[in-house]
Amino acid sequence: MAEIKDPENTILMELKDGTVTIELLPDVAPGHCARIKELARAGSYDNVAFHRVIDGFMAQTGDVANGNMENDFNLRMAGTGGSDLPNLKAEFSGVPHDRGTIGAARSQNPDSANSQFFINFSDNHFLNKQYTVYGRVISGMEHVDAVTRGEPPVNPDRMISVKVAADVA
Repeated sequence: MAEIKDPENTILMELKDGTVTIELLPDVAPGHCARIKELARAGSYDNVAFHRVIDGFMAQTGDVANGNMENDFNLRMAGTGGSDLPNLKAEFSGVPHDRGTIGAARSQNPDSANSQFFINFSDNHFLNKQYTVYGRVISGMEHVDAVTRGEPPVNPDRMISVKVAADVA
């Protein structure tokens, strides 16, 4: 596991094959970083499906309204919702969408990101300055690479748990 420099701005995502450690970028996208920590601390991301996983592109998850596989899960609805919190203003930056970066999923409206996010499987520079980058995988990318593909996957994988490293004893 990678060395955690800032536990308050590090996310530990438990997947079926192991832990993915994500370093947040609060200097780049403070609103998005605060949101993922708030939802993680509330347990909102636990058991949420990866509802859109495109080989060579990205794995999308984070629909806390419709993606919880333990709570009235409907695969057709996964990816259509967010959280009870308000949408976020875009925080576009010069940080490139490289392999392992975390991007905020949104609709056509740049200020529509809420709880959903994606992890880039490869360098997706065509997304640069159009989607907010707010973190990067620092260890466990092989576990992301193992997530079941599909739009949506027939048998989707899930985030078993998502925690802020500072909260883990």
